Amino acid sequence: MVFSTKAIVLRTVPYGETSVIVSCYTQAFGLQSYILNGVRTGRKTNSKGNLFQPASILDMEVYHNELKNLQRIKEVKWHYLYNQVFFNVYKNAVALFITELLQKVVRQPESNADLYEFIEDAYITLDKADDKIVANFPLYFAIHLTSFFGSKIQDNHTAPTDLLDLREGTFTAVPPVHALCTSARVASIIAHLLKIMQPVELPEMILNKLERRETLEALIQFYSLHIHDFGAMRSLAVLQEVLA
Repeated sequence: MVFSTKAIVLRTVPYGETSVIVSCYTQAFGLQSYILNGVRTGRKTNSKGNLFQPASILDMEVYHNELKNLQRIKEVKWHYLYNQVFFNVYKNAVALFITELLQKVVRQPESNADLYEFIEDAYITLDKADDKIVANFPLYFAIHLTSFFGSKIQDNHTAPTDLLDLREGTFTAVPPVHALCTSARVASIIAHLLKIMQPVELPEMILNKLERRETLEALIQFYSLHIHDFGAMRSLAVLQEVLA
């Protein structure tokens, strides 16, 4: 049976001599894998294959069978064609970070319309954003993505509770015995981020390179504590270097 759905490409890997397997987060079915035959000739990819770059936002008509692990695509076209994300080195680094983070946390083939809209809106907002928004955008995305996976950081920051316990996801006045805790400055930044509901508010946060680095590393540590088999973020070093 054929269904229509929007989809965001998370990963594309070669399969055989001329095919690829594409992992997408779809609006209709959640995380799905699709096999595309004949899109590669040697090391080159044809024009159809070029649609399936990580972070691409597509409109697809797909054959869907819940009993199969690999689905097939009938028709595909751009839903949103980026103006900058694929070409601007700063925005591309942020997009690759977002995409890798999604690869690590989105693992189930279950639809979630709110999550899909959050992800799609994030990529489109990044494409249109000015430099002041881009600089803090990885922090914004990483902290608000947590709310979709049952491990949201509690917004209980006060003057006394000025440290963030990363294991418990709560602000505390006393350093925990396990030492998985942020500094007061990083805790304050995260508390501020929790209150920012729209990226347009991000320029209000004036952060230096070190503060961004330490805050993002704390958020990644939070993910590693709450997402099983999270592993290392390969894009993190590139992102930090580009946004330095």
